[in-house]
Amino acid sequence: MGRLAGASRGSRAIFHSVIGCLAGAVLASAVHAAEERGPVTNLPLPRFVSLKADEGNVRRGPSLSHRVDWVFTRRNMPLEVTAEYGHWRRVRDREGAGGWVHYSLLSGVRTALVEEDMVALRMKPDDEAPVNARAEAGVVARVSECNLDWCWVIAGGERGWVRKAALWGVKREEILE
Repeated sequence: MGRLAGASRGSRAIFHSVIGCLAGAVLASAVHAAEERGPVTNLPLPRFVSLKADEGNVRRGPSLSHRVDWVFTRRNMPLEVTAEYGHWRRVRDREGAGGWVHYSLLSGVRTALVEEDMVALRMKPDDEAPVNARAEAGVVARVSECNLDWCWVIAGGERGWVRKAALWGVKREEILE
């Protein structure tokens, strides 16, 4: 690291101490963010779930007295839970649209939205593996297993490994067994 022009040895030591403290604070906040848990379920936030029902009212706030802003109409659609309040979960979809949904409309069954058109479902988690089928962008697939780079999915009766980067509904670092 370069010298601080015109700084004394003592002020350099203070400068390095301040930088060290700031780096520690940033690291501590990153660890805290990674460990954030919901106050109701104690499950990680954010986390992915799916829409259990054919329709789900999305409300402006966490109660029946809040206005319905829109309705999710796609069963099994993956949603990201970002907050909890009582029996309500604040969720968002792939496009960032969201609001508050009653927990009874959500399922822990993991699904993902295919983001790449005609993505290959492969027999093994390998770019050279034979292709079982292809899935169009927008298809909702059930996620059974994920390693660091690939997920085993079932979509429309077809099964195979898909690169995680082609899916919305699983975290990049997430491993599912």
